[in-house]
Amino acid sequence: MAFNIFYGRPRRFTSRRLTYLVLIALVFAFTTFTILSPTTTHVAAPDNAAKNADPKKGKTSVSSLRESLTKGMSGLNPFRGPSHRPPVRAQDSYHGSSWWADWKWLSVPFSSSLTLDEDRALLPPLRDRPFIYCYYDATLKKSREEKDAESDLLLTWRRAWWAQGFRPTILGASEAMNNPMYAEVQRLQVDPELKKDLMKWLAWGAMGTGLLAEYTLFPMALTEDPLLSFLRRGEYPALTKWKGLDSALIVGQKDDVTKAIRSLLDSDNLKTAKNVIAGAPKDTFKTDKTPDSLANYSPELIKKQYAKVHESLTNRRAKGLGSLNRLINAHMHIAWQNSFPDGIDVLKPFPEHTTDMIAPAMKLANALAFCPDNPIPSSCPPTSRLSSCKRCAAGSAALKVNTPEQYQNSTRTYAIGTVPHPWTLATLSNLRERIDVAWIRKESPRDPWLETITKKILGDQVSSNLRIMRFKQAVADEHSPAHALWLTAETEVPSDINWQFGFRIPQGSGEADKAGTTPAEKAKDGKAQGPKSTKGKRAEKSTKDDRIEKPQPNPDEVAKGKELSPQEQRKKEQALLERAKRIITLTKQTTDTRLRASLEAWNLADTEAWKFARAFLARRSMERSEWEKEEAKYSGGAGSEKGRSAWSRWKDVKEKK
Repeated sequence: MAFNIFYGRPRRFTSRRLTYLVLIALVFAFTTFTILSPTTTHVAAPDNAAKNADPKKGKTSVSSLRESLTKGMSGLNPFRGPSHRPPVRAQDSYHGSSWWADWKWLSVPFSSSLTLDEDRALLPPLRDRPFIYCYYDATLKKSREEKDAESDLLLTWRRAWWAQGFRPTILGASEAMNNPMYAEVQRLQVDPELKKDLMKWLAWGAMGTGLLAEYTLFPMALTEDPLLSFLRRGEYPALTKWKGLDSALIVGQKDDVTKAIRSLLDSDNLKTAKNVIAGAPKDTFKTDKTPDSLANYSPELIKKQYAKVHESLTNRRAKGLGSLNRLINAHMHIAWQNSFPDGIDVLKPFPEHTTDMIAPAMKLANALAFCPDNPIPSSCPPTSRLSSCKRCAAGSAALKVNTPEQYQNSTRTYAIGTVPHPWTLATLSNLRERIDVAWIRKESPRDPWLETITKKILGDQVSSNLRIMRFKQAVADEHSPAHALWLTAETEVPSDINWQFGFRIPQGSGEADKAGTTPAEKAKDGKAQGPKSTKGKRAEKSTKDDRIEKPQPNPDEVAKGKELSPQEQRKKEQALLERAKRIITLTKQTTDTRLRASLEAWNLADTEAWKFARAFLARRSMERSEWEKEEAKYSGGAGSEKGRSAWSRWKDVKEKK
């Protein structure tokens, strides 16, 4: 009775709301029990059990559904403990960019799914670089000018083979002394030429499996060439040489090298042989056909085909080596140009406002397209494939430079793309100095850059996930770096860009003429220019302002209906680009960094493309930089970028010129 008085009427326990509440509770309880219940750990079945199992027997629909639900909802488990991020190593970051290398780099569209870090990109593991060795005796008595010229030629050799995916290493007498057979060879009374050749083989045998080449042998093809692909695999079933190259290139395993040296030392031809190949038994080497992707600038070939360089070598060897260096560099540049007959594509999406953004890419493309400085302008590389190359004079254009909006996957063109951060693209394409959340949500399109450049190869009706996967393949697949270069809009072209192409790219007017100068001549040019005064340095430093400029109260500098002149628009684009560069490098929490994070979240695919391209380029530079520092310690620094050391190892004096 009191119950009825309190409520005024009998309570209806069968109301609709209570029914729905009970149903929802039952569904939630069943789902929680099904998904969050502990799963059993499957133990691998014995081999015989696996063989006796029925291969046609599949999983039931219920078990498959449960497994998929478990995998898909594991991240939503409220009882799951926190997981650690993959450890960050010192070699996984460089110049503000960080990454994590894993074979699953193409399994997910967004790196943070595996790295658990918004700032780290997921890159493919670095490919192993097989060793290619050359022998250079830095202890021989020569003039400083001649040794400097040889060092420049060695640098050209190292740069060319590094770009092809190898690890070029210069060996000397120190490596030969590490071979157990060194003492035995020194006691031999044989031809001096044979003993010199044996020193090279002893050094190779002490190092191990790889390629032994002369430093006048250069690749003249792209990375997908069959011979270069075979050499990069690092698996050599037998000692192999090539017809027409003599001893300019030999490949083999360490055991085969040791056996070849031993067979020569035990041979009856030891007293009369001039070199290892001539003295070793005939079945020691396998001879392959003449390659059309390698060029050996031997003295015989130079005398026959390049008389001008031969004459220079005869009259003054140091100057002749400089001419030879320029000739080889020009031939590699010509070989690269002939690989892309349709020219160079500099991608320019949103062409109305991205002229300054792609300016570094355009400058690089123009340098690549122009004919290189060549001591013999009418000459071609000494390979059958390039015997009728496209000839041109230095300073004239050999390739056409195009500026399409979309990327085309063509082997006939070389592509240079500039990947902008979403903030950079948003401010430039809309000429906005200030961005707010309301504009991002209501007016800003999602992933406009990636959609624009991939529209030609993927069409319109494709998700951003597929576009970003295709972009990553265009950046980091095995042979992709040989056909495209992806820069970032906020950084300059890498200083080691020559190592990515394999030849020296002229950087401006007058630069081509200095391509073959020796370090001594370069030093004279530097002294002639003179150092900057302290006052000038202070003035230059004072013009730099690292602080972020405060935006004006009115984001639109021009009233509606008034258009900017081309000069005013260009000036505004430059100012917006510089401001975007500073905002993107900020690490301290500010209003701009919070808006930057909002824009990144709105453009996940564009942000992923920018992070991936930046990290891939940074890792390439870091790999080469670390290797360069290590290799500069050997052979007196010959072939290194900083140049050969002119100081004597045993005396506190410099070499005589």
